[in-house]
Amino acid sequence: MTLTPDALAATVQVPTQSVYQNRVADYWNAEENPVNLELGRIDDLYHHHYGIGAADRTVLDEPDPGLRKERVTAELHRLEHAQAEVLASRLGPLTPDDRVFDAGCGRGGGSVTAHLRYGCHADGVTISAKQAAFANEQARKRGIDGKVRYHHRNMLDTGLETGAYAASWNNESSMYVELDLLFAEHARLLRRGGRYVVVTGCYNDTYGRASREVSQINAHYICDIHPRSEYFKAMARNRLVPVHVEDLTEATIPYWELRSEAEHLVTGIEETFLTAYRNGSFQYLLIAADRI
Repeated sequence: MTLTPDALAATVQVPTQSVYQNRVADYWNAEENPVNLELGRIDDLYHHHYGIGAADRTVLDEPDPGLRKERVTAELHRLEHAQAEVLASRLGPLTPDDRVFDAGCGRGGGSVTAHLRYGCHADGVTISAKQAAFANEQARKRGIDGKVRYHHRNMLDTGLETGAYAASWNNESSMYVELDLLFAEHARLLRRGGRYVVVTGCYNDTYGRASREVSQINAHYICDIHPRSEYFKAMARNRLVPVHVEDLTEATIPYWELRSEAEHLVTGIEETFLTAYRNGSFQYLLIAADRI
């Protein structure tokens, strides 16, 4: 029997949530942003994050308005999928028998990316019932629902099996929760020697407190961006030892520059991101850590 998205949502465990987390869930249950949906429709890989790499700006020179829109959308999606592949490349080596955990999975693109690369089992968790239902339906359509599953749960208290996972990650979702609570749950889920990866925007606390631009980003996404130093402190408190740190700030600027010129996809936050990245108050960081 094929379950509808509404039926799939009804089969998942309802997470325990705070008042703030309920606000976040409401935001993502109502979200229909073209910058997420239009890009994902290209190949049914729906990512909820930004892109990295050199952008092909010739797409902006296309004279036909309809074709220009298509080419710009495709190029932004290529850049965001490149980011997903970079994260996935830091999870391995993994085998098809391994299990991985996608915390704050959104509409599921990251879990699918990891599965396609390694053949592994994947469990994604999102606080949004709508996203979980959507992602499960996408996995079913791909014929991978036997290995890729999504759950409507709180990523701070998943109820998933202790020590069962070879790798886990947060892709632009760690700014919605307290880092100690988040890393404690990852440390519980990961087996000894398992790999955790986070890609996140963080504010550069060597400059002092969060800048005005960071505050504007917080207000736009109803999040609370953490200082860079707190990622490393919280990891140390939760048995996660960094083995690779990569500053992706310069690599993500071309994505934001192109998106700022994509009239059909702009959300009004693009120039704020660009200003924050360029003035050094905000950074785009990848951290890979091993669970000891």
